[in-house]
Amino acid sequence: MSAKKTVNLEKALADLEALVEELESGDLPLEKAMKKFEEGIKLTRGCQAALKEAEQKVEILLKSAGGESLEEFEVEDD
Repeated sequence: MSAKKTVNLEKALADLEALVEELESGDLPLEKAMKKFEEGIKLTRGCQAALKEAEQKVEILLKSAGGESLEEFEVEDD
């Protein structure tokens, strides 16, 4: 088992969304906004790592089940 702290993806995404709303309000002093931004970067990196790990697990499961490789996922912009 990994010594890294695992990320609760749903909680991290909710925290990130709340953080973005707070930053977008424009009511924070610069110093606090910078700290919130730094926190957001850390949350984003944790989410990316969790998603990458999940993708690797899916690939392993597909290969062990004789399935095909994953196709590239396209994200639509709203």
